[in-house]
Amino acid sequence: MLLDGLGLLLCGYVQLTGMAFRVPTPNVSVVDLTVNLEKPASYDAIKQAIKDAAEGKTFNGELKGVLGYTEDAVVSTDFNGCALTSIFDAEAGIALTDSFVKLVSWYDNETGYSNKVLDLVAHIYNYKG
Repeated sequence: MLLDGLGLLLCGYVQLTGMAFRVPTPNVSVVDLTVNLEKPASYDAIKQAIKDAAEGKTFNGELKGVLGYTEDAVVSTDFNGCALTSIFDAEAGIALTDSFVKLVSWYDNETGYSNKVLDLVAHIYNYKG
């Protein structure tokens, strides 16, 4: 769901590639996502689309509380203990062209995962199938 939503956020895409790597902290990791857009889009438009999703203004609010957004100057330890699945770092990404962008998103590998497990348990408990 998150990748499908990300594809829609990025105005359609031809290719998605990226990598996650551990940084020298006990829990926090960062994703470097490289996207080749099908349709041109400015980096500001991409940032606004991600911000709107993080604030629950799009996708029926489904990404609020899952996706975060920051324009602050941050380092890995700023995300230690963060329960969100991913926090988009608006200042760390770059548009290489109008259709080729690099996006950066942080996550706490332990706290974020643990919170998703709790969400799953709550979903299973409330399932009325």
